[in-house]
Amino acid sequence: MASAVLKVAVLGISRCTRHTLVRAHSTTAPLHQGVPSSLWKLGRLNHVAIAVPDIEKATALYRDVLGATVSDKVPLPEHGVYTVFVELGNTKLELLHPLGEKSPIAGFLQKNKAGGMHHICIEVDDINAAIVDLKARNIRTLSAEPRIGAHGKPVMFLHPKDCDGVLVELEEA
Repeated sequence: MASAVLKVAVLGISRCTRHTLVRAHSTTAPLHQGVPSSLWKLGRLNHVAIAVPDIEKATALYRDVLGATVSDKVPLPEHGVYTVFVELGNTKLELLHPLGEKSPIAGFLQKNKAGGMHHICIEVDDINAAIVDLKARNIRTLSAEPRIGAHGKPVMFLHPKDCDGVLVELEEA
């Protein structure tokens, strides 16, 4: 008798669980809704960029205090910045410092004296397809064409006003 009750209770739970899962599945929209998978695919977080007023001090913090592996300081004149990459197990931090007065980071630091998060970079498998698709969806880009970024790969920045206030960099994987 107890075995029969237990069997019914387990079957009842299974039926409820199956019913709940089916219902949850049928009312939940897929995360990639509206983006045909054949065009392009959003990948992993490549890095979070932080504008810093003193790149040597920031580098020392991550290397000497926090024990991270950091790259050398590299000038990127085409982007108007110096970069240092801080290696983290699953992603990187990119420390940015102005290279010249016309640097976009100089303007950012004028408004944010202590520095702060500047942008996020997400990998895509086909940057050209992503740009065409995003422009068709009225997402503005900050340049007409992709440029070569700090990793030697094509990048494109998306306008923060079209991305919930976040400057998004796409980098071809």
